[in-house]
This record gives sequence, structure tokens and C-alpha cells, in this order.
Amino acid sequence: MTLRLTDEETEALRDRAARENRSMQEVARVAVREYVETHNQAELLERVLDSELPRYSDALRRLGE
Repeated sequence: MTLRLTDEETEALRDRAARENRSMQEVARVAVREYVETHNQAELLERVLDSELPRYSDALRRLGE
């Protein structure tokens, strides 16, 4: 896989890696992993809410009154 970054993105990644005393590759891999995990959790929450909220819609409507 080839990741193409803008000059600004490359410089930001280089700066972050230098501050953390890690390689640019390691910083990028951690960022990708965190992105995927965050979006996986958000999708799971959305699926749960989509399946469970209808069951409680009447009660939630009454609570809002």
C-alpha cells in the first residue's frame, strides 16, 4: 500500500513522530488503528440504537411530554 500525503500532512506527521521519538510509520499506523476502532464503535452504537430505540419509543415520547 502506498499512502500519499500532502506536503503539509507529511510535515505534520514528521513533527509528531519526532516529538514522540517514534517513526512516521508507527505514528501513522496508530492513527489508522484509532480511526478504525472509533468508527467501528460508532457504527455498533448506531446499530444498537436503531434496533432498541423503537422498542422504547412510546416511553421516550411520554417522558418528553
